[in-house]
Amino acid sequence: MPNEQTSVPLYAASEVLTAANMNISAGTGVPVFATTATRDAAFGGANEKVLAEGQLCYLSSTNVVQYYDGAAWASVGQAGGKVLQVVGATTATVVTTTSTSYVTTGLTATITPTLATSKIYIISTQAADGNATDESCFTLFRGTVAGTNLGAAAGMLSIFPGIYGAAAMTFLDSPNTTSATIYTSGMKNLSGAGQTRAQSSSRTASMTLLEIGV
Repeated sequence: MPNEQTSVPLYAASEVLTAANMNISAGTGVPVFATTATRDAAFGGANEKVLAEGQLCYLSSTNVVQYYDGAAWASVGQAGGKVLQVVGATTATVVTTTSTSYVTTGLTATITPTLATSKIYIISTQAADGNATDESCFTLFRGTVAGTNLGAAAGMLSIFPGIYGAAAMTFLDSPNTTSATIYTSGMKNLSGAGQTRAQSSSRTASMTLLEIGV
């Protein structure tokens, strides 16, 4: 958008200010940044203002006004439980496995939290087939299936042998970051050699991520 900045300049004594210099602050009142990443990169560099308590900014990606409290950014008017953003993803690609280690079901979604204090509420639903001889385990990961298992080793839920059903999982996570964070649905056989399937009959699976301000 026209008002977005990538730095907050620091002017030296006796420096001549141009009209362009003045129009940035005159036109917006506060610095406008596309994302938290461009916001964080705009302070403390060469010829840039040092970030200090009381600094304001506007994020165009989430339409949020923020202030710096001396230790972290917080949103103006933020209340506990407020949904700050929603991200969704779907897939209808059938995925099968005979592994007793977690593999991706192909259902993933990525969110970039506005604040490090936010929680992420995950809602994941997909059609699944249990294998013929053993339990099929499903769980959610922060990151890939090599990342953090948000459930138990045996998963958040099990589908028993030969049963077709819905693998529906929810979890309230605290990633403690403003970096892009991926969430992944994973599946495995508990111990047997049968086949576990996700997105059975090419039915659409969905994952929704909600950033919750606290």
